[in-house]
Amino acid sequence: MSYHPADPESIFTYGAPRLKFGNGASEEIGYDLSLTGGRRVLVVTDPGIAATGTPQRVADQMATFGIEALVYDQVHVEPTDASFQHAIDHARAAGPFDAYVAVGGGSSIDTAKAINLLTTNPGELMDYVNVPVGQGRAPSQPLHPLVAVPTTTGTGAESTTICVLDVLEQQVKTGISHAALRPTMAVVDPRLTLTQPAGVTASAGMDILCHALESWTARPYTTYERKTPEERVPYCGANPVSDMWSSRAMQLLATSFRRAVHHGDDEQARTDMALASTFAGMGFGNAGVHIPHANAYPIAGRVKDFHPEGYPREEPMVPHGMSVSLTAPEAFRFTFDTNPQRHVEAARMLDPQAEMTDDPADLLPTVLARLMRDIGIPDWLAAVGYDESDVDHLVGGTMKQQRLLAAAPKDVTEDDVAAIFRGSFANW
Repeated sequence: MSYHPADPESIFTYGAPRLKFGNGASEEIGYDLSLTGGRRVLVVTDPGIAATGTPQRVADQMATFGIEALVYDQVHVEPTDASFQHAIDHARAAGPFDAYVAVGGGSSIDTAKAINLLTTNPGELMDYVNVPVGQGRAPSQPLHPLVAVPTTTGTGAESTTICVLDVLEQQVKTGISHAALRPTMAVVDPRLTLTQPAGVTASAGMDILCHALESWTARPYTTYERKTPEERVPYCGANPVSDMWSSRAMQLLATSFRRAVHHGDDEQARTDMALASTFAGMGFGNAGVHIPHANAYPIAGRVKDFHPEGYPREEPMVPHGMSVSLTAPEAFRFTFDTNPQRHVEAARMLDPQAEMTDDPADLLPTVLARLMRDIGIPDWLAAVGYDESDVDHLVGGTMKQQRLLAAAPKDVTEDDVAAIFRGSFANW
């Protein structure tokens, strides 16, 4: 690809859902939905969040506004094509619904996006999954209102136009991406995150950090060929608006991340993490993400026998935020030469006290590695069960994520990806 187009782009786009933020915001969802005209709503959540009682409380408050609400509580943490299909089938059987509310982490929000898409549009799930894994079809019919209520701080799914899933038969994580999937409204209530376990806070928080960093270092929108109006996509490259959100997210993480992991009852730290997650979602939801996220998909999709703390123990998994972080230091070492100043600025935002390394390219990887160690992220790929024999398969999975790799600030070859994976087997 050319990063010096003959006819460079001069336009960037920005999109975001309506936002309601603050302690108690989740208590007003019934009123907010009543403004959409919704009268029959499906609340989508997972068993762990359902056990807290929050989804049922959200459903119960809607009766005051004449809204009937049912709760679906079988979302699979780290969703698969099978779990999406189960949820879609349930919604079709119990419906029709004219609005949806997702209460939970990215898994619940992404599952609600898939339900919304497949109950309003014709076809099957794989028709809409990104190329080359699926057919990449665009929705032909409008979707219903979707209110996203995150109970974890990390995914940014409440702001974005994508839902992520594991395609079991192909052992690959991929997504469905279209502007129509963006939630109508994001309701961010920091108090809902107080029960988030430390391990989940650490993993989801690394997702915030990588969203911000990948958006900050993404290919600038001016390096793309000029698009026609119908060619424009939500991920348009780094731009002044996405830079604003991403940089502020990193500044908030610098003072709140470690505190939120180690002192989960610190309401200010939780509020700052929720803000950072929201801001990072507004950044990468428009600029895009690149190499760490592309690598994360095969890391999670080919999991062997790793069981992270704070997550359901029934099945092995590498949580999304953890899988994104595992190759991030090496990935940003690889992209350093595209904009050294921007990489150093990112390191300074994340750790203003960090001393400059002998090689400036090492500064950001060093800051990331120190943070990962402090919050209990495993020591890179070896600790979650991968070794040299897995590299070719992991590289193959990454190279399927061309939608993400297109946002990288320079060309990424198979050899480049292999070197990043090999450099990520141990760090400290």
